[in-house]
Amino acid sequence: MRNVYLVTAFVVVLAVSILGFRGTKFTQPPMDVFPEWAFPGMKRQPKPRPQGESNFFADGRADRPLPAGVVSRNPLRNDDALYAGKGADGSWVRGFPVSVDATRMARGKERYTIYCSPCHGAVGDGNGITKQYGMGATPTYHDDRLRKMAEGEIFNTITHGSPNKNMQSYADKLLPEDRWAVILYVRALQRAQTGTTADVTTDAGKQALGLK
Repeated sequence: MRNVYLVTAFVVVLAVSILGFRGTKFTQPPMDVFPEWAFPGMKRQPKPRPQGESNFFADGRADRPLPAGVVSRNPLRNDDALYAGKGADGSWVRGFPVSVDATRMARGKERYTIYCSPCHGAVGDGNGITKQYGMGATPTYHDDRLRKMAEGEIFNTITHGSPNKNMQSYADKLLPEDRWAVILYVRALQRAQTGTTADVTTDAGKQALGLK
């Protein structure tokens, strides 16, 4: 009989624990099964809260100002042209705030092939593999709008995504230097689509391409 009472009590406690207080609003903190006075330790740790108060400091603030000479844990990004694609006046940068050479071009081609070509296509015409699966809104790089777009604005699109959000941000995948490398390669793709024999036979054409 005793076991019946124990089982019944257990079932009642279990039922009340699971169902009895659902939806009930309490105004007092829950019972402390392991009170601090009986189990001293690190259960209750005094700690400052963000934007909170502190009696330890004279100004009463928990948040502390940065000490003089503090060094950022991240690289200092004080070059707006390199990291934001903008000039000192806030306009989009035209040209490249990084060196333009074969190494960077090769890096841009590699990054473009990985991250851009699935949508934009190997030659930048918007006919990537995703188009075969119903994504038909990818623009071509070879229209006048994108040909004339400032390099800084393209950088901003890679960083934050397109205004219509068809293209999401690639800032988590491409470092700022790699974004410029991709833009450099895109400019090469655009130039290749409009190339003529005069580009490599006349002095003006050679000079424009950096040829001797």
